[in-house]
Amino acid sequence: MRLVIFGILLAIGLVWGSVELVRSLSHEESDNAQIAGDIYPVSPRVTGTVLDVWVDSNQMVKAGDTLLTIDQSDYLVKRDMAQAQLLKAQAAVLATKAEIVAAGATQQRLDADLRRSRNLQKQDVISRAELDAATAGATASTARHTAAEDQYQAALAQVKLAEAELKNAELQLSWTTVTAPADGQIAKKNVQPGQFVSPGQQLIAIVGSGELWVVANFKETQLEHMRPGQPVTIRVDAFPGEKLEGHIDSISAGTGAQFALLPPDNASGNFVKVTQRVPVKIVFDEKPELPLAAGMNVIVEVKVK
Repeated sequence: MRLVIFGILLAIGLVWGSVELVRSLSHEESDNAQIAGDIYPVSPRVTGTVLDVWVDSNQMVKAGDTLLTIDQSDYLVKRDMAQAQLLKAQAAVLATKAEIVAAGATQQRLDADLRRSRNLQKQDVISRAELDAATAGATASTARHTAAEDQYQAALAQVKLAEAELKNAELQLSWTTVTAPADGQIAKKNVQPGQFVSPGQQLIAIVGSGELWVVANFKETQLEHMRPGQPVTIRVDAFPGEKLEGHIDSISAGTGAQFALLPPDNASGNFVKVTQRVPVKIVFDEKPELPLAAGMNVIVEVKVK
């Protein structure tokens, strides 16, 4: 009886081993794989104190939803000051324009006087000195008119500058309201009311709800027959009884080590040959109905032959 049981187990083992051997020749498998998705870091663009936080962890948000607000007091003052500077610059334009008109009228009058003085001097009605005085007056008037035109152009430039400063102030004021960059779920929230924040400081992370995919890090020795488009079976550790279908979308142009913070320098003399891993992007054939999350571990099996 024992020999019969042993024979049956041996036969089962041989069949299973044969199947696995044949399968290994046509499939490549890796458990170094995770669910990936678009992750949007949310950072403020201005400095200030957080007044309100309008979202909670794991909450679903839409693009444009308000996430938090920063104290606007300083930015309102800057906006008001910029508006005042613009009004001042616009007033200066009106004043210099009036000066141009006045200087132009004076120039026309003195030019006319100069023409009359030249005629009178030719007739010896006035002296040479009187003609010289009329000439000097007309020349000075021309210079004042030119200077007024230069001031007018400078005033116009000041208006342009003031408009730009006002636009910048209004832009910074708008940045005190931080909104969601895309549809998704709040996955990480590191901000509370009363907190002082600075530009570039990551306060919230949003995992995009548009699409998830798999990044599998295959050994370089597994890539010989791997090509985009090949079918993939995906098993998620969190749902061991489920199988999902997908296909290879693309294969990275560099190994994972090349993008590390300190990539290996094999020219340094300390070379040790290590099998490298290459990221392979795998997309689902159909949008999964399972509640998948970015970072979940999966096992992938690619049919390469």
